[in-house]
Amino acid sequence: MNRLRVAVVGAGAAGLCAARHILARLDSFVPPVVYELTGHVGGTWFYEDRIRNYDNGLPIHSSMYRDLRTNLPKEVMMFPDFPFDSKLPSFLPHHVVQSYLESYCESHHVMPYIRFNTVVEEVNPVAVELEENGPKMTWEVKSSDETGSQRTEMFDSVFICSGHYSDPHIPAIPGIEHFKGTLLHSHSYKYPEPFAGQTVVVLGAGASGLDISIELAKVNAKVILSHSKPTLTFPLPSGIQQASPVVEILEDGSLRFQDGSVTKSQVLLLCTGYNFSYPFLNPAKLGLEIHQHLVTPLYQFLMPPAFPSLFIIGICKIICPFPHFHCQVQFALGILEGTVVLPSKAEMEEEAKSEIKRKVEQGVQPTHLLKMDKDQWAYCQRLAQTGKFQPLPLVTQKLYEEVWRQRRVHPQNYRKLNYRLVSNTKWELSD
Repeated sequence: MNRLRVAVVGAGAAGLCAARHILARLDSFVPPVVYELTGHVGGTWFYEDRIRNYDNGLPIHSSMYRDLRTNLPKEVMMFPDFPFDSKLPSFLPHHVVQSYLESYCESHHVMPYIRFNTVVEEVNPVAVELEENGPKMTWEVKSSDETGSQRTEMFDSVFICSGHYSDPHIPAIPGIEHFKGTLLHSHSYKYPEPFAGQTVVVLGAGASGLDISIELAKVNAKVILSHSKPTLTFPLPSGIQQASPVVEILEDGSLRFQDGSVTKSQVLLLCTGYNFSYPFLNPAKLGLEIHQHLVTPLYQFLMPPAFPSLFIIGICKIICPFPHFHCQVQFALGILEGTVVLPSKAEMEEEAKSEIKRKVEQGVQPTHLLKMDKDQWAYCQRLAQTGKFQPLPLVTQKLYEEVWRQRRVHPQNYRKLNYRLVSNTKWELSD
């Protein structure tokens, strides 16, 4: 069999995982070409102080802030075949995760195959006529590097590993142009000191909204946490008060909340998530619809049914990311190698659409249709079973669920705990 050529877009955790598993199967694949927008690996885990744009004018990719610590312990976060140093605490500063990804890259000899400071401009499907078996689908990848040099190359498959935490979602708040203070998205938030002593309305109470609110309260900012969830009942710092969603900015710059109350604020900080953005793809050509919070249809949340050699890794939300990538990549490579036999295009489309329909009928909001949460474990198990690779150990799920519970009860203190894996099914607290 001719070895397959694979392009990987992005050298963050998902892209490094894809490259690592391709390099482990050199009987089936030639070494990959990994296109990386920046001059480093790590993707969103690479922190830098600057905001808005790189020197080349492209928008900053990472949404990391200075004091971020992981909200999952290393025992759950790790790639299953590459543990963190056991001497480290369970909850890690971002720079330790960045070092881990650099070690993962070096250990698996991925670095020589990464093209840094290279922008992928277009990814297009191309039908190539073969003499024996009729047309074969290949992929044309157009890229440009920092010198302006452009390349067009052909591949048998493309793995999209560019993430979905880089294009800030700005909600449509009526009158937002009237706001007189500092307006920013959490993508551009780096540290709390500039907001000391100010009144800050934080819009959104997801993981980043909560963490950033707690950081701001520590520098004596008056934080108004505005969100649409039921009132949070766990203990929050005294400097944080909860409010209903902001529904309008009045002409004098005041914020009006859903309950009718009005307040003035020096800062409006939007912790409102991110849009899916793949500027190098043509959705119509691929039979896809790409919305702010949804890409559909994707068979197994992974590939367009019409083009089952294009894989979008890690598109789902509320997942355990590195183990999730680990399973998706191996399943995708199984498809390319022929060990995973796919249903027909029509069956894949029907399955992808019926999964979304099922969630809608359960009352899931459109912005949450790609949130996996409890479904992630059965999903990863299914990929492993079909792809004939080692499933995730049960202890990953058990510890993930325990930390999720702790986080809801003790949002300020759960990171003080340390864990140790005892076996594939058991964990324990450690000193």
